[in-house]
Amino acid sequence: MNRYPLWKYVIIVVALLVGVIYTLPNFFGEAPAVQVSAGKASVRVDASTQSRIEQALAAAGIKPVATTLENASVKVRLDSGDVQLKAKDAIQKALVPDPNDPPYVVALNLLSASPRWLSALRAAPMYLGLDLRGGVHFMLQVDMQAALSKKAESLAGDLRSMLREKNVRHAGINRNGQAIEVRFRDTQSLDAAKAVLADQFPDLQAVDAAEGSDYKLTATIKPEAARRVQEQALKQNMVTLHNRINELGVAEPVIQQQGLDRIVVQLPGVQDTAKAKDILGRTATLEVRMVDESSDARAAELGGAAVPFGDEKFLERNGQAVVVKKQVILTGDNLTDAQPGFDNQTQEAAVHLTLDAKGARIFKDVTRESVGKRMAILLFEKGKGEVVTAPVIRSEIGGGRVQISGRMTTVEANDVALLLRAGSLAAPMEIIEEFTIGPTLGAENITKGFHSVTWGFAVICAFMAVYYMLFGLFSGVALAVNLLLLVAVLSMLQATLTLPGMAAMALALGMAIDSNVLINERVREELRNGASPQAAINAGYERAWGTIFDSNITTLIAGLALLAFGSGPVRGFAVVHCIGILTSMFSAVFFSRGLVNLWYGRKKKLKTVSIGTVWRPDADGAITKAE
Repeated sequence: MNRYPLWKYVIIVVALLVGVIYTLPNFFGEAPAVQVSAGKASVRVDASTQSRIEQALAAAGIKPVATTLENASVKVRLDSGDVQLKAKDAIQKALVPDPNDPPYVVALNLLSASPRWLSALRAAPMYLGLDLRGGVHFMLQVDMQAALSKKAESLAGDLRSMLREKNVRHAGINRNGQAIEVRFRDTQSLDAAKAVLADQFPDLQAVDAAEGSDYKLTATIKPEAARRVQEQALKQNMVTLHNRINELGVAEPVIQQQGLDRIVVQLPGVQDTAKAKDILGRTATLEVRMVDESSDARAAELGGAAVPFGDEKFLERNGQAVVVKKQVILTGDNLTDAQPGFDNQTQEAAVHLTLDAKGARIFKDVTRESVGKRMAILLFEKGKGEVVTAPVIRSEIGGGRVQISGRMTTVEANDVALLLRAGSLAAPMEIIEEFTIGPTLGAENITKGFHSVTWGFAVICAFMAVYYMLFGLFSGVALAVNLLLLVAVLSMLQATLTLPGMAAMALALGMAIDSNVLINERVREELRNGASPQAAINAGYERAWGTIFDSNITTLIAGLALLAFGSGPVRGFAVVHCIGILTSMFSAVFFSRGLVNLWYGRKKKLKTVSIGTVWRPDADGAITKAE
């Protein structure tokens, strides 16, 4: 009746083993480290970068504890703070020859001090949020109206070029806010323009009206197209912020959307608010220039001659020099979109660019006159330029759609498209909220949160042991397992632990023990009704399960609502709350019954159970108690 089959005990043992392994990293603390990340959007950190770092450390006589490449950065863990500073200097000299133009950011950091065997199992501690580690918090408001106005301006230029190409005469095109107004002298031109709009501009909706002797056609962006523009602007701004924050060397920045037009940026460990604001507001520009194909330019690329007059020399991502002309053909202002794709003829990876009307016209003229020549696309950050790609022009390119292809992998095509899109912000942003949390306050929050969970756990276990005797001890062990599994799951998910999360963890303890209280009281009730101890145990668990399931499901629904509709600290609370409910159902019912079955299940002639005082009425109405 009260015996578990072997496979259930195997599940319990495996769950405990996994819980212990993935909880352990949280107890080893942090070790000093050096983090190397890209200082420019076009610089990649890969295995070759890691090899250069290891060689630089070996030359300086520094032996790191571990060197890992993850999340596009190399992290070097070291023994002490003194070695950390020496390692930073050695890596800085090897990777950053020119401090005024750093291709890499070498930053001091703290990493988990977990042993290698835990790291090999992908066991890592939870990340600490801003309120526990300290750092800078920004909330940025994206000007969506400016994004829509910019799109309307681009569409107005495209419409002007298309009407000219289709020989449709008009009396003027103006942009009024986010509306495009076109005037016509006659109805024939109006109808022709409406046909062009319907065929070539699916994102616009138009209405016409007579205005004196003229006709006015007013085109506005469709609501669904406007939503796409806003979503793309928000997404592009977030990507740009990711690229810029890499320069700060933040280990785990939080950049997330809040609402329809706001972005929350949290930089744990960063205390310099001024520098963080400078990075977030940094601008990058895109330029298209022709490559100088002369013999003098080729010699300059090889380093054997000076750069010809009217030219400049820049480096590609692979370090190869390219000499380009100073004359700028196009800028990033003419680029409306860049998406990765494939060449329709060769099926090679490619990048598809979309230009506005002015850019399309210029690009068509330049490519017609420069077939067989190379065109360089450069990205400028902080006044320093770098060649993203330098393809050969195959033929005249018109229509505002450009394809970049040739010797690119799918990953490289995605990277190039990302760089071209994220070179600058899609829409202006302003900081509407900012605050800084010091590391001392963060450490104090950790201490207080740890004490609250510890004391809450100790008092609950003490009460249960006094009130329910041995069954109370079983409940305390189940509660410990619940806490173990909760921390393990959060660590496996690499969740960020915040102060509200610690509050949810303390609350989860009180809610988890409620299931054991229901079970213990149900067992007592069965004993009062005269059931045998084995039958009372079985009925207690079986009949309490329905109540436990219903109560936990309703609480889980509330937690999911917080997770879906909340933001910031509320979501941090909800994540821990929901996971705590799921782990409590496993530990309070499945695990605790396993302990009870292991202790009492093999006793065939069980007469009493240690579950505290059970008040039982005698036949004559007197009240007696049984242990």
